[in-house]
Amino acid sequence: MEFRDLKAQYQKYKQEIDSNIQDVITNASFIGGKVVKELEEQLADYVGIKHCITCANGTEAMTLVMMAWGIKEGDAVFVPDFTFFSTGEVVSFSGATPVFVDVDKDTFNIDTSKLEMAILKTIEEGKLTPKVIIPVDLFGLPADHYEIEKMAKKYNLLVLEDGAQGFGGNINGKRACSFGDAATTSFFPAKPLGCYGDGGAIFTNDDDSAALLKSLQIHGKGENKYDNVRIGVNSRLDTIQAAILKVKLKAFIDHEVEDVNRVFQLYNERLSGVVETPFIPDGFYSSFAQYTIKLKNKKQRDGLQSFLKEYEIPSMVYYVNPMHKMKAFSELDYDDQEFKVTIGLCDVVLSLPIHPYISDEEICKVSNIVKTFLI
Repeated sequence: MEFRDLKAQYQKYKQEIDSNIQDVITNASFIGGKVVKELEEQLADYVGIKHCITCANGTEAMTLVMMAWGIKEGDAVFVPDFTFFSTGEVVSFSGATPVFVDVDKDTFNIDTSKLEMAILKTIEEGKLTPKVIIPVDLFGLPADHYEIEKMAKKYNLLVLEDGAQGFGGNINGKRACSFGDAATTSFFPAKPLGCYGDGGAIFTNDDDSAALLKSLQIHGKGENKYDNVRIGVNSRLDTIQAAILKVKLKAFIDHEVEDVNRVFQLYNERLSGVVETPFIPDGFYSSFAQYTIKLKNKKQRDGLQSFLKEYEIPSMVYYVNPMHKMKAFSELDYDDQEFKVTIGLCDVVLSLPIHPYISDEEICKVSNIVKTFLI
C-alpha cells in the first residue's frame, strides 16, 4: 500500500503525461516558454488571482516574497509552531526573526487569539518590528484567514498565505492561495498538486509585486535577462515540470479534490468514535494533503504506527518536534508553556494513507487494523 500513490496516478494519465514531456523534448524548450506561461494562467484562473509566478520550489516561493517585501533584520514574522521547518526557515534566511505561535487543537492551524497575544507581546517588548503573518494551510485545511486578515489590518501587518499543503481547499468557495497580500504553494510530488520534482508558485493580485517577483526570480533582471537592475536569485520552474503539471492540474480540478474528500468521509465513517478524526469547520473545505488522527498519548500513537507497519501499511508523524524546539532556532528564547497545544500534538498525531486513488478495500483494511489495535 502506498502512503500517497503517485504510481496509480501516473498509470491513469500516462499517455497525456508522456506526450507532454515528449513535446518539450522535441521542441527543446526546456526553460520557460509557452508551456510555463499557459500553466501560470491556468493556475491563476483556478485560484481566482490575477498573477501566478511559478518558481523552483515552495520554499523559494516564500523566500522571494520576503525579498520583494524587504523583510530584514529587526523584523518580526509570526509563524505557527506546528508546521514544516521551511515556514520558519525563510524568515531567518531573510535576516528577520520568526515569532512562533501555538495552534488550535482541533484544526492544527494558527490560533488567532494566541496570534494577537504574540503581536501585542512583540510590540510591548519593543525589540522587533512586527511585519508579517505567515498562516499555514496545514494538512489541506485553510487557516482562519478572515480572522487573520482582520488582525493584520488592525496591526498594519502583511499576510503571506503558505498554501503548500492547502492548494485546492477553500473557505465558502474562496480558494486557498487567494488570501492575504500574497500566497505561495509547493508542487513537491507528495503535495495535493505535485510535479515530478521540485516546483512552486506565488499568487498575488498586485501588479507591482508581480513585476518585482518576476525580476527577482531571474537574477534581478530588468527589461531582459542581461539587464540586471537588482540582486535576485535563480528560481524557475522548468518546462518539463510545467508540462506534467498541466495534465495533473486538469485531473486535480476534474476529480481528485472531490475523490480525496470522499476518502475522508469513508475514513470518518469507520473511525469516528474510535479515534479523534480530522475536524473541518463549517464553510471550510480541505484538499487533504494528510488525513491526521489523534491518539490518547505518545505510547498509543507509536504502538499503532508499529502495528500498522506489521501489516505493511505506511503512516507518518507530522510533526515530531515543535518549531520552537528545533536546534536551528535554539538561540531564540521561548517558554514551553506558550506552546502546550503544539507540544501535545507532536506526541499524539498520526497520518494515515490518503490520496484520490486509494480503494475502498484499502480504506477498510486500514480502518479495521486501527480498530483491532485500539478496541
